[in-house]
Amino acid sequence: MTQSTPVIEVKDLHKSYGDLEVLKGVDLCAHKGDVVSLIGSSGSGKSTLLRCVNLLEDSQQGDILFRGESVKWKGEAKERQPADNKQVLRIRTKLSKVFQQFNLWSHMTILQNVMEAPVTVLGHPRDEVEKRARMYLDKVGIGDKADAWPAQLSGGQQQRAAIARALCMEPEALLFDEPTSALDPELEQEVVKVIKELAAEGRTMLIVTHDMRMAADVSSHVVFLHQGKIEEEGPPDQLFGAPKSERLRGFLSAIEH
Repeated sequence: MTQSTPVIEVKDLHKSYGDLEVLKGVDLCAHKGDVVSLIGSSGSGKSTLLRCVNLLEDSQQGDILFRGESVKWKGEAKERQPADNKQVLRIRTKLSKVFQQFNLWSHMTILQNVMEAPVTVLGHPRDEVEKRARMYLDKVGIGDKADAWPAQLSGGQQQRAAIARALCMEPEALLFDEPTSALDPELEQEVVKVIKELAAEGRTMLIVTHDMRMAADVSSHVVFLHQGKIEEEGPPDQLFGAPKSERLRGFLSAIEH
């Protein structure tokens, strides 16, 4: 992998559910340190694209590359699926996903939640992982909640715990799927602050979001999806300040009102 090799690259990606084509030939690229935000109306394909990148969904056509390594496939069209499960696991462990609904294990403490995957999936020594987990909990501002249960935390604290859990895998890239949409406005700001700090550190991130202010603040590149295709993309000041497409202008004015 050279400096110019993207961490994540998607070429001509197509995804259907039955007869419904959700992604209609999408190209996407994120180099090291890029923060790419995916915006668009509900049903435009944003979250599906993220799930395909993370190999949680099988796409029917196109290429997905991680650090220049192409995902191997077998079968065609609706029969297509990854050909190498070890490759899938290896790629997934380098792409940590933060979900809209936190997805914390309710029967584990916050510390145990953060430690679980590095210990069981990566096989890292427990004492080393615990040190790392506590460091990341401190980093997201909830170090004092390590021994609490998820149900004892606010939504904003739970989402910050989920971010610490993603970071504890030491991923090459972070994938956020609507990380603030389940939160009240004041709790949302706690999470946005953490995401801004991660962006400032130069972490590679793909963010599906409805929060245009956050997209404008943290992104190096913004992609506007409409009905499964990229309608417009570019730097945030261009997309939000001088949108070229009529559809993007309509989308942004609908959000403002």
